[in-house]
Amino acid sequence: MIKNFKRRSIQFLLPLFTLAAFVGCNKDISLSLDNSRDETIGVVPIDTVSVKVSTYQLDPLPTSNTGTILVGKNSNAVTGSVKSTSYMRLGIGTINSTAIPDDAVLDSVSLVLSPNKYYSGDTTKVQKIAVHRVTEDITLTPIDPTQPTTSRPLYVTAASIFSNKKFAYENTPLAELSFNPRVKATDSLFFKFNSTISNELFRLIKDGDNRIQSNTSFQEYFKGLALVPDNNNTAIIGFKDTVFLQVHYSFENNEGNKTRGKQFFAIDNKAYQYNQIETDRSATKFSSMTLSNPQIDVEKTDGNTFLEGSSGVVAKIEFPTLLSLVNDPTISINKVELVIEAENNPLEGYEQPSNLVLMVANSEGTPVSALASLETANAMQVARLIKIGDANGKYTFNLIDYLNKIKTTAYKNTSLYLSLPPLPVPVGTVGGSSIAIPPQLSSTANRLILAKDGNDPRIKLNILYTKFQ
Repeated sequence: MIKNFKRRSIQFLLPLFTLAAFVGCNKDISLSLDNSRDETIGVVPIDTVSVKVSTYQLDPLPTSNTGTILVGKNSNAVTGSVKSTSYMRLGIGTINSTAIPDDAVLDSVSLVLSPNKYYSGDTTKVQKIAVHRVTEDITLTPIDPTQPTTSRPLYVTAASIFSNKKFAYENTPLAELSFNPRVKATDSLFFKFNSTISNELFRLIKDGDNRIQSNTSFQEYFKGLALVPDNNNTAIIGFKDTVFLQVHYSFENNEGNKTRGKQFFAIDNKAYQYNQIETDRSATKFSSMTLSNPQIDVEKTDGNTFLEGSSGVVAKIEFPTLLSLVNDPTISINKVELVIEAENNPLEGYEQPSNLVLMVANSEGTPVSALASLETANAMQVARLIKIGDANGKYTFNLIDYLNKIKTTAYKNTSLYLSLPPLPVPVGTVGGSSIAIPPQLSSTANRLILAKDGNDPRIKLNILYTKFQ
């Protein structure tokens, strides 16, 4: 929906009685979808700038090798549900047949997952995860060599596995576990494998079978694992990508005492661990938003706009008439700020993102770059969530560089995507080591629903310029 700002104000920065002494004067235009602006001083109608806000579904994201295993499902009435199933390929790890005594007997085989303290959704309820054996090769999708780099999403930098990819797995799980998430704890989860697969793996190890002599031979026999959440789950839980399939056994030592031993399989290449994402928005105002119909305007969603990690949803912001203001020869723009508000009371279980960025999408809708930082070279500009008292939180971006570029051919018909950081963002150094905000678009299920007034998202474009008479 396009809102024309016919009731916005131009506020003089100097007292009115002094203005006649100047050829030009600074004017602060607050152009917004919000009607709270004080219009009592120097009111002049403005109808030359408009803002269009919509929710936009990106193409599937690369979700492999993110460092985070996401498993679970969450849902809410506004945006629907998100479900994450994690796939991984295992190698032989520490498996060594010669290190197992002849009289060793199997105790158990367990998959061990370590939480990384990340969650999204309601963790007060019992969650259930099943471990299934994958039955086809887990493969990477290479970059299309015929596609120019300049037309590729900025976060697609290497061969990856994308969020919509599915690999077949056995219907019957190898293990299941129901648990109460303790998101602040680091206690590992243990999924005890059934006796059939446990005895089979142990026999292969003891026999020194060729199938466990190398990663390649093992992966031909055992394609991988899929961690599948139950449909009744209420939270997505994050785990470290250091996964161990432990084989526990016992034997008598030389003194005749019972001794326990352990070997394990582990992820051999983290590029082959990824999170497969499914969404269901059928019962929401966003039901018509699909890959083939990616954009839905706020007038169709009761004014709701949101962004979401892993599923690849962003808030699209366009300024259809801003170029005419930029090209006005009587105006010199000094400062431009985009202010975006987040509801003071977010959905329970969904923390508001600490940092957001603006990606620049080309005329085809592909995010090919990002709003540049004005402080750090070769870095994206980051807007941090600022909250004061009970007021809505705010994210503020400096758009002066974007306005300077929209007159160029490269920036013709571009738009901005409000998004979680798609790549690491350097923020400084500590003790000689560089530190960065981690990428979150592909590795979290973080969500933000923008604040609104009625059917209007609370987004302001504040412009400070000099007008030459």
